Amino acid sequence: MNSKTILYIIKRGLLALFTVWVVITVTFFVMHAVPGGPFVGEKATTPAVQAAMEAKYGLDKPVSEQYGTYLKDIITRFDFGPSLKQRGRSVVDIIFDGMKTSIKLGLIAAAVSTVIGVALGAVAALRRNRFIDRVIMVITTAFVSMPSFIMGSFLLALFAIKLQLLPANGSTPPGLILPIITLALYPMAYITRLTRSSMLDVLGQDYIRTAKAKGVSSKNIIFGHALKNSLIPVLTYLGPMLAYIVTGSLIVEQIFAVPGIGRVFVSSITNRDYPMIMGTTIILATLIVVMNLVTDILYKIVDPRISFE
Repeated sequence: MNSKTILYIIKRGLLALFTVWVVITVTFFVMHAVPGGPFVGEKATTPAVQAAMEAKYGLDKPVSEQYGTYLKDIITRFDFGPSLKQRGRSVVDIIFDGMKTSIKLGLIAAAVSTVIGVALGAVAALRRNRFIDRVIMVITTAFVSMPSFIMGSFLLALFAIKLQLLPANGSTPPGLILPIITLALYPMAYITRLTRSSMLDVLGQDYIRTAKAKGVSSKNIIFGHALKNSLIPVLTYLGPMLAYIVTGSLIVEQIFAVPGIGRVFVSSITNRDYPMIMGTTIILATLIVVMNLVTDILYKIVDPRISFE
């Protein structure tokens, strides 16, 4: 690893830290600018009890002081504070419990969508304008156009209610099949179209024609040159895709009752659990930033021609 690469990684790392700080700051002040409070809606809450609860959690202090304490706790102890609704539990513990399921769900969906998407995209490119190519394009266009909550509801009604082949509750391993399919369909369709377009472009390059003229076998041309070089745009999409799947599971987890970070985030909004909302938003935003950083660094591994600037 040369000095340019190290310098690039340091610069991108600092930029990532700055982005996370901006997310923390914006999220904190937006939450405190929302009218009302987390204890306003509780039953039998008198002004005195409400004031005592706010003092207990430090909400009676000036916003700037709260922000300084909040930022210090995150940096020094990775502590987002206690949940205001799930008493006795910290935000970090609740998020990590939910992320165990969400990350497992996201990784499986990402792996499925990547493998199937690359395979279908390669087949469509090699059979360009033929029947199989048109079928793949029609199907992927439908999947790209359909929102995940509609697809999830359709799969739930068909396989869980109508055919009763799979459970509707995502709290068991068989119950995760439908959520995984729902999360994988959109990225799979996008990767298919991306791979097809990129591979068609690569197959038209001069070095591919030169390889054919030299008698290189079709197998070596496809797998050794065309497919490998066409994966760079796919790699560009993988980082944001993984972050999208984890964050996009918010609605899907609600549909299938999956005990993941999505249900935690939605319930925190309805319950006005401000520390929970801020902690979840910051964690998910950080995940997106980190995935983009890792993707940029992996470019060099896949294609040595790419230089870090």
